Amino acid sequence: MKVDGSEQEQITTDENNDWFAHPSPDGKWIVFLTFDNQVPAGKHPANKNVALRLMNLSTKKITRLATLFGGQGTINVPSWSPDSTHIAFVSYQLKPKK
Repeated sequence: MKVDGSEQEQITTDENNDWFAHPSPDGKWIVFLTFDNQVPAGKHPANKNVALRLMNLSTKKITRLATLFGGQGTINVPSWSPDSTHIAFVSYQLKPKK
């Protein structure tokens, strides 16, 4: 979409639940989090197995960067380095209850 929020365009069309799209500073990539289709559309919970995926905006090709435990909180804030070469994200484990 444009900066003013107009001309929104859906860019993923698979059966998964994609969230938290972050465009790279150079405008060539979008990194986003994918929940499997067992998570209802419109939900983005914590404590789930998720995939961190990268889309090349020129080709629309999507690459899976990592499969991890996370969800809400994994890439909620802008995650790119200023030169578009690195991405920060959070993965965690739950501590067993005693």
